Amino acid sequence: MNLFRSEEHVRNWPGFAPGTEQGLIPLQRLVKLFSGNFFSKRLEPDYVSKSAQYVQEFLSALAENGPFWAPAPQARAA
Repeated sequence: MNLFRSEEHVRNWPGFAPGTEQGLIPLQRLVKLFSGNFFSKRLEPDYVSKSAQYVQEFLSALAENGPFWAPAPQARAA
């Protein structure tokens, strides 16, 4: 993960790949994403029993950031 001062700085970065613009999100949204229960409740005694709920919350939060951040569908084993 790279943090930049502005979208302009991202676009001027030599490692910027055109077509990845939808993956750019503000820092505030990243903070919100990584402050959810999946991360913040890890030391709670009932974390394991509620982990499936926390995972779903995290995946929903990822999807809210757009298709670039949405988890890829899992391929089914034959």
